[in-house]
Amino acid sequence: MKLSAAEEASKAGGGLPFQIRGSLQTLLSLKILRPDDPAFFTGLVEKVAHAPDFFRNAPIVLDGGAVKAKSPDCLAEIVERLKEHRVVPVGLQNGSAAWNDAAVELGLAIFGAGGASVDDPTVAGRGAAAAKPAPTGRPGRVVREPVRGGQQVVAAEGDLVVMAPVSSGAEVAAAGHIHVYAPLRGRAFAGMNGDEQAMIFCEQLHAELLSIAGIHLVSEEIDPRLLGKRVRVTLVAERLKVEPLP
Repeated sequence: MKLSAAEEASKAGGGLPFQIRGSLQTLLSLKILRPDDPAFFTGLVEKVAHAPDFFRNAPIVLDGGAVKAKSPDCLAEIVERLKEHRVVPVGLQNGSAAWNDAAVELGLAIFGAGGASVDDPTVAGRGAAAAKPAPTGRPGRVVREPVRGGQQVVAAEGDLVVMAPVSSGAEVAAAGHIHVYAPLRGRAFAGMNGDEQAMIFCEQLHAELLSIAGIHLVSEEIDPRLLGKRVRVTLVAERLKVEPLP
């Protein structure tokens, strides 16, 4: 049996010139609710302009779950508008067959199902991702070393406890709560599987982004009076609430 070129190179001792590995990445998601609303694009542009450094060249997944029964005619314009403002659409999730076909034609990847859509009857009309039971028991992961820029620390189950600083450009994520007993300067993603009861705690708030169950808050939207403070972050009525702690 004839070997492929890649197999011959590997057999010769050179090995393959690349590696393909699984990778867990935290991505922003844009849930499309009312694309025909005149305020859709103006509001989107204002959101990006409010935090240009955060959104610049940031990958984002489009969520079509709420509009999958409608025609995907708006998808091309949404992708184009995002690219105009240097936001990079990389894929579509929760789409129908028609939406998936339109996404593929635009060069987007098709992601697995994310949170339940807003018209999913199993969510009883709630717009946020379907919540999973809150983790119980011991923390999923405890980190005692600093989390440096470019690093990502994930607790796939339970809570994440970080005993050292989280630097700018670093990411910490957990299925449950996140506790940072030091300055938090990077990005924190709690309840990453949809747990709306998850919370974020930190000793000194300087975060680039806070997220619970997919609802996020960027640094420019945080009350300046809370910067450097010891805080608790919760999800209330689909908005993040940042409160100082004694």
